[in-house]
Amino acid sequence: MKKLQLLGLFLITMIFFGTTNLTAQEVGLQLYSLRNQFKEDIPSTLKLINDWGITVLEGGDSYGMPEEEFKGLLAKNNLKVVSIGAGFNDLANAPEQVVKKAKSYGATYVMCAWIPHDGNNFDIVDTKKAVEVFNRAGKILKDNGLKLAYHTHGFEFRPYKDGTLFDYMAENAKYFDFEMDVYWVHHGGEDPLKLLRKYPSKFILLHLKDMEKGTKKDNTGHADVETNVVLGTGEVDIAGVVAEAKKMGIKYMFIEDECSRVVDQVPKSLRYLEGLK
Repeated sequence: MKKLQLLGLFLITMIFFGTTNLTAQEVGLQLYSLRNQFKEDIPSTLKLINDWGITVLEGGDSYGMPEEEFKGLLAKNNLKVVSIGAGFNDLANAPEQVVKKAKSYGATYVMCAWIPHDGNNFDIVDTKKAVEVFNRAGKILKDNGLKLAYHTHGFEFRPYKDGTLFDYMAENAKYFDFEMDVYWVHHGGEDPLKLLRKYPSKFILLHLKDMEKGTKKDNTGHADVETNVVLGTGEVDIAGVVAEAKKMGIKYMFIEDECSRVVDQVPKSLRYLEGLK
């Protein structure tokens, strides 16, 4: 990868980054950010993450490589998967297998990023079913020393009674918590900072993702990935969210950058976070 040479210039900064006042809340990477790079060269991509100074990951996919070989490369590059993704149907039908996979990675957290629904139709029926599945699976995960977090995607912020469908989820979440993706919360019409303050005990993980200024917003849960921009350059209050997350003691904040410029943008986002006081 040609860009490895350029990104190597950031290594000293990244090492310093690990000693800043963000150490209590570690900044990691959601591996989906580099899905396209993994298609080309898995070893070099994992080395790139190491060169950035990142040590904690959210993942669970080995991108076509035998899982044990992938885990070996993680260890070689001092990378630890602390959170894995799990599909809704896996949580509903095979939670024990989810437990097994999480433990095989040494993860503490399991996140689910999507609730299946018909097209753009998502309502209280879907919400209640999801809460039932998450509470049932979450109890099994908890009994095995794991924490389940549902990753908000925007469609949960549709109106319901005097609040939103998300309010119903949060108020009925007994055995699961939430991972806030600040981009999707903002895209769905909510204020990420206000939502953190409204439910300070419900959010246990964060996805840090900024939105290009002027992006059209809705609550569909879909958007152009090219509207992902360097943290601190978009319209999401990243600084405010990070400061609040530090107060709340949220342990892991994962950068997720899904756009085609990810290799250029992640080091810049890291430098931005390092500069926050």
